[in-house]
Amino acid sequence: MRVLVVDDEEIKRISLADDLTQAGFDTVSAADGQEALALLARGSFDVAVTDLRMSNVDGMALLKHIKQDKSADTEVIMMTAFGSIPLAVEAMKLGAYNFITKPFRNEEVIPLLQRIREKKLRIPEAEKEKAAADLSILKTLVGQSPAMQEIRQLVQLYAGHDATVLLTGKTGTGKDLVAKTIHNLSNRRSAAFVKVNCSTFPDHLMESALFGHAKGSFTGADQQRDGKFELAEGGTIYLDDVDDIPLEHQIKLLRVIEEKVVERVGAPAPINVNVRIIAATKKQLLTEAQNGSFRSDLYYRLNVLRISLPPLHSRLNDLPALVDHLLKRIAQGRPYSLHKDAIECLLGHTWPGNVRELAYTLERAFLLGNGGITPELLTPELEVGCGGPAANGCFNTTLNQTEQELLYRALQQANGNKSAAARALGMKLSTFRDRLRKHSL
Repeated sequence: MRVLVVDDEEIKRISLADDLTQAGFDTVSAADGQEALALLARGSFDVAVTDLRMSNVDGMALLKHIKQDKSADTEVIMMTAFGSIPLAVEAMKLGAYNFITKPFRNEEVIPLLQRIREKKLRIPEAEKEKAAADLSILKTLVGQSPAMQEIRQLVQLYAGHDATVLLTGKTGTGKDLVAKTIHNLSNRRSAAFVKVNCSTFPDHLMESALFGHAKGSFTGADQQRDGKFELAEGGTIYLDDVDDIPLEHQIKLLRVIEEKVVERVGAPAPINVNVRIIAATKKQLLTEAQNGSFRSDLYYRLNVLRISLPPLHSRLNDLPALVDHLLKRIAQGRPYSLHKDAIECLLGHTWPGNVRELAYTLERAFLLGNGGITPELLTPELEVGCGGPAANGCFNTTLNQTEQELLYRALQQANGNKSAAARALGMKLSTFRDRLRKHSL
């Protein structure tokens, strides 16, 4: 496979070209974009590995030139300094295969080139099968609103790259589903997808859970334990509620991103890891960084690629399709029916719990109605008739919704442990259980 290395930094250019040649690639180098254009005019290359910022003809101009030639089958990998990452993301949208952040070890480029070679050797029929499978995976992201169309485009784009992704959005908007979809569409799909709910670990166990520990490193550590990063080797680790990682452990996460190594608690030597990181938060992480409760350098390392998930009330035109999708999943082949007024009833609700609340509401109605979902089964839970004659019920409705959301969040943060959730809310366990029954949680 022919590779063109373009960099106006002589030492890095020569070093990278030599290492790629030793790895078995037919490598040619160019000192700037102008020389690269001349080489491209005289012959074809399978891959161009180019610096982004160069005088004269920069990497972006070189990318545009390559992609304008429809007959060329040249993939482009961008080399960029950390501060130029937004430009690199723009380059991906223009057709770049991937980007790699300086400084980097030359051997980090080799897996990217190997994946490109495998892609070029793949027979067309396999490409069609993959495209069909990818389309099926994308269909799990339901909705045709402009917001959902953009999210699907970003998911497809980000799935082909290994940079960290930050998912933002309120509870229940579908961050878990988006993270899993990115993994399932990526080249890492055959390896593990490891979800870590960072809010469920006490501070003193967080470091051990993420990075593992050596035998005897602390009281009760009677054997060595692999951390979540090691369990995700070759695949994807999904850090949900990443803002809950204590400050003292955030520096270790930063090192994983920058150096691709982890340190077990009590172990002297670092361990190399090959893991793609997707993080999620329901908070304004930049604000957390500005007020000192989250490391700003870690925030910028996580916020390379970003997807913001909108609340359900801002895309209610997706609701009918979501209802159909969720009911098929809830029914599992059993018959069900939806009364013609039920959709109007659902559209009248503000959905503070978003898609998750919609799913629970439909499941309760399905079970209570034995598959027949009517407005009467929905209205006890929903904000219906909050105007005109029914206005007197609005205050109670809002109180019920707020209480339901508090109960749900407490349960989620306690990982389903009712005793812990009750303590967090300052309630007796018996009272907490009564409230759960009231809200069918």
